[in-house]
This record gives sequence, structure tokens and C-alpha cells, in this order.
Amino acid sequence: MSSNDLQKQLEYILNCSVITSNRSLEDMYKFMGPSFENATIEKGKYIEGTQDIWLIKELYADYCEVIEFIQRKLSVTEMQLIAMLIFNKPSVTTEQQYAGMSKQEKQATKLGEWLQGQIDQGTTSGYIPDHLVLANSFYNEMLPILLVADGSTQYKGSYAELDKLLRSFLSEDVLLIPLGHDEWLIWGPVTLLKDEEGELDNEVEETLEDVLTNIALALHDMLASEWLGESQLAITYPAAPAKLMIETVTTLRESIHIGRKFHPSNNLHLPWNLRLESLLYAIPEAQRQKYLELSLKRAELFVEPEMLATLDTFFSLDCNVSETAKKLYIHRNTLLYRLDKLKQETGLDVRLFRDAVLVKIILLLYKVTKTH
Repeated sequence: MSSNDLQKQLEYILNCSVITSNRSLEDMYKFMGPSFENATIEKGKYIEGTQDIWLIKELYADYCEVIEFIQRKLSVTEMQLIAMLIFNKPSVTTEQQYAGMSKQEKQATKLGEWLQGQIDQGTTSGYIPDHLVLANSFYNEMLPILLVADGSTQYKGSYAELDKLLRSFLSEDVLLIPLGHDEWLIWGPVTLLKDEEGELDNEVEETLEDVLTNIALALHDMLASEWLGESQLAITYPAAPAKLMIETVTTLRESIHIGRKFHPSNNLHLPWNLRLESLLYAIPEAQRQKYLELSLKRAELFVEPEMLATLDTFFSLDCNVSETAKKLYIHRNTLLYRLDKLKQETGLDVRLFRDAVLVKIILLLYKVTKTH
């Protein structure tokens, strides 16, 4: 039975509208209401709203496929019967599961399944079993990148297509591991760092973080134009996959998760740029909310669009007044007027280090709290 036929039958039996859609995890948490902090989102779970009910049909990295029962409350028995109808499918044999895959894709898929299984069990470290090691290079340092396709992306390229693109753009020695429907772990050779350094101006001293950022930016742009449209990327320091794959994937996933929470407009998430955000995110939600409410009581000026844009630009340019004014296309005196106005209303002068830190924290908390 096709999904469309099933949807029509459910509408007829339940006498309500039934739609299937993709929803971001942020949307799901909002739908669940204030209790989201302790809630879990799992495949097969029902989530009840004021009038509607959602059934999570499939769960992916940053979004899920849901069946929505519009303006209809379901009884426990109805919920159970619908779940049985949708999820009780014939088991798939190992041969069927890997049918049509090349030897390379099959091995990479098995490694991805093992890796996800370890993480699901709460394992935080451990060596890869020898039979799952894809290449001898896994015992040496390699460059890890996590790629997550946006849930809104309609086109999903195959493993072979993505692998070919990566080998052409990065290196023939790239190793690609699928982690889910829209999530891939990429391991590149450390020679990519030297290649990138060789292209830079010798008069400019680039840090390792700068080189990693340039690689990720170039990769994101290539994928946006050549493969799947918008995507999320995280990159971190070189590591030996055979020994540090679990920790590395955990770090990269956390970077994307926290980056999207605090900076939803960004597509590139770098662990070294998210240290303050990670610290704030570890604080219980209730305490974050309380601190923000107390801070905003002092001045709603913090969250005015013009002031938000001004402060974001000011901090991104290391609190340089002249450069900020240029970037915002305003006169230097106009910028100083805005900063003085903030000082008068809040008592915080962002030109002073201590006050700048406090304002930065307030802005970050506002960004992550307003999305809940």
C-alpha cells in the first residue's frame, strides 16, 4: 500500500484530515509545549497538541517525517492500531538491505551503522573493530567533516554521486561514511591542510582554524551548487578515525546542534567558535530563561532589530567602532549614539570588556530562547 493510499484510508476511517510532512526538530519541540526540556522525540511516538496529534513516522538528524491528524483526538486503541498498520512491515534480509550497493558503499554503510549503534548505547569512546576499518589511513590522523542535508532539500543524491564529487573536489583519498538518511561523515587526508596553506598569501600567517574554515567554506559552496542545495557543515581538528571516531562524531554533531540553536542563519559550525555557546547551553533552561528575563527587564532595547544588528556586527568585528560603522554603512557618530543609548538604558558600555561580555551573553541567550 502506498503512503498516499494509506493517508486516504486513514482520512476515511477517522473522518479527519491527515497529512504527511517534514518538520524540523525545533517545530516538534514547539508543538510539544513547555515540557519539551524533558521530552524525547522518537520514531513511532505520538505527540498531542491542543487539537491535533502528530505521529513521528521517520526520524532523521535535524528533522522528522510526521503524520498529522488535524483537529482529531485519537483514543489509545486507535493510536495502537495506526502504529501497527504503519510500522509492522515485513523484515528485510541482509541481502535486501545492501542490494545494489558497491563493495565500498556496503562497507561504509556497515561502519556507519556500527557507529550509530555505539552512540545510541551511550558509548563515548572506543576503537573501531578491525573488520570495519575501511583503509590503513584510519590509523593515522585524518580530517573529519560532518555533512547534514537540510530537511527541506527535495533532491537526495546517491552515495556514489556524493563520493565522486568529494573525490574530485577534495582528494581521491576521501572516505565517505553514511550515518543516516541525510547525514554523512567525511574523512579527508591531512594533506588537504598543506594544499590549502600553499594557496594562501605567504605574508599572511594563517592559523589551523583559518585553514579548516576555508576548506569547509569551499566545500559548502561546491555542494550548494553541484549537489544538494543548502546543507549544514561542521569541521574539527585532525584525528585518527580508528581510535577517535565516536568522540569526533559526537563533537561534530554537538557543533551543528548548538550552532543551529544560537546561530540559525549559519551553515558552517566550528567548535572553536562555539565555546561560549556550549557553556551557556549546558546551563538548565529554567536558569537561562530567568537570567534573560531579568536582563530584558532592564531594557527592551536589547532586542530591537536595529540594536541587534548593530551589536552582532560590533562583536563580529572585535568591538572595532570604525570598522562596525563601515560595515553598517552609517556614520561613526551614529554608531556611538546607539552605543551611548544602550549604556544609558542598561548601564552597560559595550566598549568596556566586562560589559561587552555581559551583553554578548544576553544576546546569545535571547537567540536560543526565542526559538523555543
